[in-house]
Amino acid sequence: MNVEKSTALPFLEYPPNLKGYVGDAGFDPLRFSDFAPMDFLREAELKHGRMSMLAWTGFCAVDCGVHIYPMPEAYEGLTSVTAHDALVEYGAMGQLFLWIGLAESLNTISLIQMLYEDSGREPGDFGLDPLGFLAGKTDAEIEDMKLKEITHCRLAMMAFSGVVTQAVLTQGPFPYV
Repeated sequence: MNVEKSTALPFLEYPPNLKGYVGDAGFDPLRFSDFAPMDFLREAELKHGRMSMLAWTGFCAVDCGVHIYPMPEAYEGLTSVTAHDALVEYGAMGQLFLWIGLAESLNTISLIQMLYEDSGREPGDFGLDPLGFLAGKTDAEIEDMKLKEITHCRLAMMAFSGVVTQAVLTQGPFPYV
């Protein structure tokens, strides 16, 4: 019997549930795809990747001196590393938790529809394309855009982890060296 090997981890068997998804490199060492729906896993990967892209940009922007004005006096002199505790103390993180919780509640509705009601919605697709990136594109071009997005999402998740670790270790300003 010839077992197909993973491209990413050639010493492991290829997880068959990954087949057909954009960006598939056979990377699922814990075999989550064996017991969780792949559409759910891809939705989570895209969501975390998109948030990581925003998080990396915001984290570095604060340390590069970008601020929203008028800025409360209590926030003067904060770095990305010290901001969390100060924002918890002044209640801003509670607001953030509230709005993100609301957005997640609404997202849960679309996720349930995608998984259980056969809505035709693809993971990560909310029908938003205000700049027309996908307008008039062929299926091959759309697949290429999806591959670029998932690749950038994966890079952003690693980059955000790295930038936070480096910022804490060096306690210095951007570029944290």
